[in-house]
Amino acid sequence: MFIDEASIQVSSGKGGDGCVSFRREKFVPKGGPDGGDGGRGGSVILEACSSEDTLQVFAGHHHWQAPNGQPGAAAQRSGKHGEHVVVPVPVGTLIYDASSGRLLADLSVAGNRFIAAAGGDGGYGNARFKTATNQAPRRAEPGAPVACLSLRLELKLVADIGLVGLPNAGKSSLLAALTEAHPKVADYPFTTLEPALGIAALPTTLGTDARRLVIADIPGLIEGASDGIGLGHAFLRHIERTRLLLHLVDFSPDDGSDPVENHRTVMRELQRHSSLLAAKPQIMAATKMDLLANDADRMLAAEMLAGAVGMPVTPISSATGFGLRGLLESCWEAVTLQRAEEQASEARDQHSEPA
Repeated sequence: MFIDEASIQVSSGKGGDGCVSFRREKFVPKGGPDGGDGGRGGSVILEACSSEDTLQVFAGHHHWQAPNGQPGAAAQRSGKHGEHVVVPVPVGTLIYDASSGRLLADLSVAGNRFIAAAGGDGGYGNARFKTATNQAPRRAEPGAPVACLSLRLELKLVADIGLVGLPNAGKSSLLAALTEAHPKVADYPFTTLEPALGIAALPTTLGTDARRLVIADIPGLIEGASDGIGLGHAFLRHIERTRLLLHLVDFSPDDGSDPVENHRTVMRELQRHSSLLAAKPQIMAATKMDLLANDADRMLAAEMLAGAVGMPVTPISSATGFGLRGLLESCWEAVTLQRAEEQASEARDQHSEPA
């Protein structure tokens, strides 16, 4: 089961109490205070891990509690610190304060950590309070109390390319043809019930870096998805982070619908979900072109569709591999351009920051 939302409560460990103690040894009269400090309580830490792909771990585990620190002891012995509880979450997890709705952290890179509940500090033992005028203090500090927080977790997949289109437009077939992913492929609508990720490897030459594109497939959109029809459009958040949308249109749908109107339907649903998502750079591909007899007919059909929708259209067939190499190269060029623009924007922002 793909779970992309969860509500949890996290509680840190309480700090251990400081100790009130006096040294008691033979031949050492008035040994003085020797109470040790309490140990620090454990923290609850959320860490982005590439090995995780859903929030499934939170389905039956809603409360995460770190252990308390141990109290101090005589002979200035400090209490043992509570162990941290590190909870793995998928890369792309957003962490919100459940009460205020404020975004606390965006774990968009593997290895990112967020201290959800910091462990309480241990209290000082009475040895800490010894002074020249107070050589026998009989006070110690209690450990800091437990910190509790209610959180809402939301997963947004991190990918270079997001596949969009109506059900049965060929998104799952394309993902399977371009990557090692194994999405469900069938000849009926809504075979994709949850998002899927795949990595497409492009050819490289000797001495060049590997070229890889992370592709995200989501359930198909239909008219009224923004109103909850079909599977709705909640899954669209998983392509909000993508740099490019790959819009697939079946050039000859089995239901006899108009490919141009199908393209407009998807664009309307994207716009209703988010104007920023609808404005992302797009590459459009006409799928299932193996149904046409020759390349000339395929190119002609793509040109006619391009004229109607007002943007270039690449004819492809996931079944035969026709057009897939050129499509990947076009996607690589577009994604590389987006990456360069992002880096330039970051550089400008850093340069404009006051010293």
